[in-house]
Amino acid sequence: MKRNLFYLHILLLVYSLTEIFSKLAAGASFPSMKFCAFYGMVLLILFVYALGWQQIIKQIPLSTAFANKAVTTIWGTVWGVLLFHERFSVGKLIGILIIVAGILLFTAEGVEADE
Repeated sequence: MKRNLFYLHILLLVYSLTEIFSKLAAGASFPSMKFCAFYGMVLLILFVYALGWQQIIKQIPLSTAFANKAVTTIWGTVWGVLLFHERFSVGKLIGILIIVAGILLFTAEGVEADE
């Protein structure tokens, strides 16, 4: 189960990359080559994610997989701060801690049920 959760989080990291390319596309004029390239990357990532998601939910309970999707909010914050120089605040930190606590509590409950 832990290995599958690791793969799920790698997949969610890949999925979170759509946020980067969407934001970059929003800064390009429609329908320029930059816009099309950025949204093409979004579609490619979503295609890879869809295939990976189907494989993951064969191995992990759907409720556990969906509970872990909240981690994409954390990745969005990380990408915003690192790549787009957005401000990181105490409120965002508290939100991240709440999300992590919820994921850990829910996942721990699922792991105990499997044992």
